[in-house]
Amino acid sequence: MALWQEIIVAAFLIIGGGFGLVGSFGLIKLADPMARLHAPTKATTLGVGGVLIGSMVYQAFADGTFSVHELLITLFLFLTAPVTAMLISKVHLHQTIRKSELPPTGTDRPWATLDKQD
Repeated sequence: MALWQEIIVAAFLIIGGGFGLVGSFGLIKLADPMARLHAPTKATTLGVGGVLIGSMVYQAFADGTFSVHELLITLFLFLTAPVTAMLISKVHLHQTIRKSELPPTGTDRPWATLDKQD
């Protein structure tokens, strides 16, 4: 591989590793569960995505083939992380907040998440 190709692959790996490190640090250090939720869903998703994209670029440069596996893993990760974050936040909301403590919605409809809770 040429030097410029190695630099591109290394940049993706370093950026991905940096995001992974920041996400792991945030997961440990943030005190509130809702704040802690952002670390794995944002930073670590970008970290794993960066490493997978670096692997795809390496495969393309080294063998001259396009690897669909890493692309599918990256897309699956980017699609499932927001859904996971939403479900975790709903569980936290159900366990810690009563319906009477919520602010008004500003519409004639109640909060859908806590529709059956007193």
